[in-house]
Amino acid sequence: MKEHPVPPRRTTRRSEKAKGPGWLTPKRALILGAAAVVLVGGGGFTAYTAVQNASAPAPATALSLDDMARMFGGGDPFAPDPSTDILKAQAVQALKADRLKAAREDREPLDPIEIPKEAPGGGGFDPKQLPQGSANPSGNKALGKQMLEARGWGDQWGCLEKLWMKESGWNERAMNRYSGAYGIPQSLPGHKMASAGGDWQTNPATQIEWGLGYIKGRYGTPCGAWGHSQAKGWY
Repeated sequence: MKEHPVPPRRTTRRSEKAKGPGWLTPKRALILGAAAVVLVGGGGFTAYTAVQNASAPAPATALSLDDMARMFGGGDPFAPDPSTDILKAQAVQALKADRLKAAREDREPLDPIEIPKEAPGGGGFDPKQLPQGSANPSGNKALGKQMLEARGWGDQWGCLEKLWMKESGWNERAMNRYSGAYGIPQSLPGHKMASAGGDWQTNPATQIEWGLGYIKGRYGTPCGAWGHSQAKGWY
């Protein structure tokens, strides 16, 4: 029987093909890169991570009440503030003086509450354009009553209703023309209400939340605040 010679293996061409450009696939490049990182002690990975961390946006964190207090110069934003109390007392005296003058001139006295064209700024907040349309004092009252009851102060509604009717007419856009106090609870300055929310300039719920916290911290209850208002003309 005649034997046929076995053709030689084409090892040379296959080896040359392996060394060609197509040999370095993305997967192989990744493996080689990881091996290189291990060989240099992980320094490349550390550098890569540092770059990624530096370029990534910082996670958003909510400001605590202490953070907000530091924005206002330190301390409890609900605590007595002698300088602010003086401004409130001066506003009451200015109102009384205007009423006496109006009586002598036989005219109507100025309303202590005015509605500005834009909400005040301060404390890092820019003045904000007020939304179209008028405020809703009746709806604000209903919301205030609900929030008051949620605090377990249901029996204090009569005092709160009268207090904020006197202060602002329950209008979240109200500003005292003599002191510059703003909002339903007449915060002075208005940006103190930012401790309850960044939308303090236009949101009645945020203003009410801050106002209830202020009353609790300063007077204990709405009736305590109303009693002080009756005695001093401000709270």
